[in-house]
Parts: sequence; structure tokens; C-alpha cells
Amino acid sequence: MTVNHPRSGAPCKISPRGGSMIMRKVRDQPRTTRQDLVNDLKRAETIVSKKTISNTLRRHGLKSCSARKVPLLKPAHVQASLKLANDHLDDPEEEWEKVMWSDETKIELFSLNFTRRVWRKKKDEYNTKNTIPTVKHGGGNIILWGCFSAKGTG
Repeated sequence: MTVNHPRSGAPCKISPRGGSMIMRKVRDQPRTTRQDLVNDLKRAETIVSKKTISNTLRRHGLKSCSARKVPLLKPAHVQASLKLANDHLDDPEEEWEKVMWSDETKIELFSLNFTRRVWRKKKDEYNTKNTIPTVKHGGGNIILWGCFSAKGTG
């Protein structure tokens, strides 16, 4: 004969259906806030705290992380970059020793540099839903530039 013993701890306040609703919303809109999710559950007649929402999302493998800032790339930029990479895929090492690599970054002086948060898994940090596109123009900033090659830095 099987006997069910009392379970330790309090029962979950969020039903499996409510958990699925939360996960669906976060998957579609990773920038949604815990308060938005609390309000959604309240409309479904389930009262929970923001901490309960955090625990549920963590139990499903999601963390609250800073959205990565990435350059705003149009599809044409992506295609041109891929074409360049494919065109030079088989270049000998001596060719690559002649290449100088450069990059630049913009540091904003007077803007509000607040961090947007997203709910995501570690491997999804550069998924377009989890990033903030940036542009390299506007006022009140400094642009730093640097380069390097096989011979050293520039």
C-alpha cells in the first residue's frame, strides 16, 4: 500500500499554467519587468510577489542580466561582413600578417547611461531580443579608436 506523506515547504503559488504563461511572455519580450508579470498574473486571479516571479524564472533557467549593447547593423551590413569573411576564408597566414584590425567605442558624457535588464539564459546574450542597438553619433561623447596587427598595436 502506498501512502502519501506531507510535502515539506509551502505549495507553489504559481500553477504550471501560470508558469507557462510567464515563460511565454518572457520568451517573447525578454525586457518585461517582474511588475508586469505580477500584474499579468493578478489579471489571471493569482496574487504573487516579485520575488516569487524571480524564483520561478530562475527555476526555468533564466537570469536577470544587463542587455548587451551592440552596434546597430542593417541586413546589408551583415551580408557584407559575411561576404568579406567568406572571400578571405582560405587566405594564407602571410596575407593576414599584412592586415590591420581597428575598433572604436563611444563613451557618452552627459546622457543617462542606465542599464536595461533582460531575462535570458547565458547562451542567449547576443540574441537580438536581448541586446540594445547603439549608434556612433550624437552630442556629448568621446569616441576612442585603436588598432592592432601582427606587428603590434597602433
